[in-house]
Amino acid sequence: MTHPSADHDQQVFNEHRNLLFSVAYRLLGTVADAEDAVQDAWIKWSAADRSQVADPKAYLARIVSNLAMERLRSTRRRRETYVGPWLPEPLLTSGDTADDVAGADSVSMAMLVVLETLSPLERAVFVLKEVFGFSHAEIAVAVERSEPAVRQAAHRAREHVRARRPRFTADRSRQREVTGRFLAAATGGDINTLMELLSPDVTLWTDGGGKVRQALRPVVGARTVAAWFAAIGEVAYQGVEPADMTAEPAEINGGPGMVFRGPGRVIATVTFDFDADGRITAIHNVANPDKLHAVAAGTTRDLGTPR
Repeated sequence: MTHPSADHDQQVFNEHRNLLFSVAYRLLGTVADAEDAVQDAWIKWSAADRSQVADPKAYLARIVSNLAMERLRSTRRRRETYVGPWLPEPLLTSGDTADDVAGADSVSMAMLVVLETLSPLERAVFVLKEVFGFSHAEIAVAVERSEPAVRQAAHRAREHVRARRPRFTADRSRQREVTGRFLAAATGGDINTLMELLSPDVTLWTDGGGKVRQALRPVVGARTVAAWFAAIGEVAYQGVEPADMTAEPAEINGGPGMVFRGPGRVIATVTFDFDADGRITAIHNVANPDKLHAVAAGTTRDLGTPR
């Protein structure tokens, strides 16, 4: 028979599980690592003297932040030897995530790529402060640093992100419309429409991780990027003939994207970054099969920012 307090402890943890995953995923950029951090947080929570815990949410956020920072330090070394550009692992998100504009931006591929350039401490402080609204005092406890050190890290991180991630507010319906037109033009080989939808200095990042053939450097410029996508409807991609490949719209990481499928598998995901006019400024194409498990599983997550 389960002890009543154990049931209560499980219930309290489950109430905050989505928040913990949302924090861990933004800190780590991979679904499996985030899930492992949440599972490790449960083990620590189960073993803790919970009679001493005044605020379970803050306590659990502290546990998962520290676990994620530890994991980030070790994964960072592995990422230095990664073949080609390293992109975060995409996941399918719910409409609730997209409706929370700040939350959606904070989980976008473009933002997660910027967060990769922060130190683990700066990344944790930025996510807890700017995304989830924790106070400097709460974060100081969570990351086991002094409050002045946290304020300094928050300032550095904010300036760093601001310099690399201009904030545009392209209308969501416009983004979906452009994504739909892009999908039709790419599968139909319509290079002229693709050129219209792309910013002149658009950059395409492709992540094959050395497992599948992809561009090892960013592809820059509207004409080159348009030609790259126009070829999808004409030539085999990862051994899949155009006739056997499907492309469908999906909400990925809080915004409109595309999922390419072949017989029995997901081949790639594509997500976009837009300027204020709705033109595509950056494209993130993840084709490393190790990073497509979450999308292939079809699990949809709400990564909004409850506080």
